[in-house]
Amino acid sequence: MNSTTPTVNQGAYHSVLVAIYSVVLVCGTISIALMFRIMKCRASSTASITVIYLIFAHFIFLLTVPFRIYYYSSGQWMLGVAWCKIVSSLIHVHMYTCFVFYTIIIITRLKLFYNKSEIVTYHSKVLPLLIGAVVSVAVFIVVIIVIGFRYGSSSSSNCSNSSNCSNSSNNDTHCFQFGTSIQDSTAAKVLNYITCVLIIVVTVVLTALQVNVLRLLNLNNGQGCTQQLDYGIHQKSLLFAVIMLVCFVPYHAFRLNYLENVEQLQNINEVFLSLTTFNCLDLLTILGGQSCKKCLP
Repeated sequence: MNSTTPTVNQGAYHSVLVAIYSVVLVCGTISIALMFRIMKCRASSTASITVIYLIFAHFIFLLTVPFRIYYYSSGQWMLGVAWCKIVSSLIHVHMYTCFVFYTIIIITRLKLFYNKSEIVTYHSKVLPLLIGAVVSVAVFIVVIIVIGFRYGSSSSSNCSNSSNCSNSSNNDTHCFQFGTSIQDSTAAKVLNYITCVLIIVVTVVLTALQVNVLRLLNLNNGQGCTQQLDYGIHQKSLLFAVIMLVCFVPYHAFRLNYLENVEQLQNINEVFLSLTTFNCLDLLTILGGQSCKKCLP
């Protein structure tokens, strides 16, 4: 009985994950295709640089989604440990890269709102995006190195007897189960705690500040504020903040508990992680309304 229960539960989790990733793959692909169409109208806009970065980040991640669907539908990973680590790392690279760009976009627009007297130059607009690009590359390199060289190393080093070795060889057909590597490392645990708290605090603060901006615009301009360009810009910034709040905060809040109960919460952690990928629909949500009316025949 005890041996079959985890298998049944794992099968149920895998079905949920297949459904989530299938929706993300289809809707995310549609979102990217629509944004390419809209970009024809906004090719000269400075904001298009941000959109290009987000499109690229979403595109790279969506290339890995079919491999996740394959694994969770078949229950076996036959593509090697190295490729498993790459696919596993890219979901984190995608999440943190998008978080960096969302944060840069919101902070830049908040800065312009609270410093209206400041002269806005082309360099002041592009510089934050270049910084974001550098940070994103750094995130990519760090995550790849950490997952490539650290994750999974504990299981191989602990293979001191025949039973451990047999379990290790059995794990070759499983993927995305590197939680024990974090549990065995105090430094990794501390880094995860810091990351979780930082993302939650930054997201909540930026959301509150963005809500306050819209409140001030409403107070100063009344009902006519919805027709102003500033209001539309900050409305989209609020949508970025809401995406961060809905997609990223629940996962990192849950992860604070997961780090203390890795083995028991492994499957639930995968579900929460999959929910972060719904941010692939950000472009469709934010720019798919009024822009479509202007661009589409």
